[in-house]
Amino acid sequence: METAEFIEVLRREGLLLADAAGQARLTAKVPPCPGWQVRDLVRHQGVVHRWAARFVTEGRTDAARMEEDAPEDGVLLSWFREGHARLVDGLAAAPPDLDCWYFLPAPSPLAFWTRRQAHETTVHRVDAEAALGKDLTPIGTAFASDGVDELLTGFHVRAKSRVRSDRPRSLRVRAVDAPAGQGDWLMHLTADPLRTERAGMGPADCTVRGTAAELYLALWNRGPYEGLEVSGDTSLVELWQRTAAVI
Repeated sequence: METAEFIEVLRREGLLLADAAGQARLTAKVPPCPGWQVRDLVRHQGVVHRWAARFVTEGRTDAARMEEDAPEDGVLLSWFREGHARLVDGLAAAPPDLDCWYFLPAPSPLAFWTRRQAHETTVHRVDAEAALGKDLTPIGTAFASDGVDELLTGFHVRAKSRVRSDRPRSLRVRAVDAPAGQGDWLMHLTADPLRTERAGMGPADCTVRGTAAELYLALWNRGPYEGLEVSGDTSLVELWQRTAAVI
């Protein structure tokens, strides 16, 4: 996907999140995030948007902490919408050679921030719609496949990931609706950080197949595994569910 496409997804998903949060009670529970109410979700996402926007608009090269204070409930949604618009506009106006801090492998800082914030906001839009109890807005195949890739080759290959195994095991994830040559990941689990191969060769101890959108939700612990085809050692799926949470 191109930078402009990620920015458009970010714009749309932020609006959907705000709409769902506005229809729900701020005290409503957020099922995918135990202990959170809708107000916590909106505050978290609003703080993240402002944090990301500072890197993009100010060209910050240091890893600044998230220190933004969220307002009271009465103005929380308008505050969220303002920060979301600031991030979208900042990314749209940023030069291709933007120089700033980023934390996952990417072709450029701008490519990183557009991709990361599009997925960050989509996952939490799902949370807001889950809190409202409405049917989830569909996620496109190409975007969902990209999100699975970011999760498996970006987040969980880092040292801080808890997806580990005390003996070598392998888990394959396959998106059945992805274009030929894409949508296939082979994860190697050991006591060390996860190693993921795109289109990795060889057998796997467990294979999970489904549409890209189904995998996106399941692997982010936002959707069920019941609709997926799971073969082999199902304890690897249970291990993922226990250890792979990313808020």
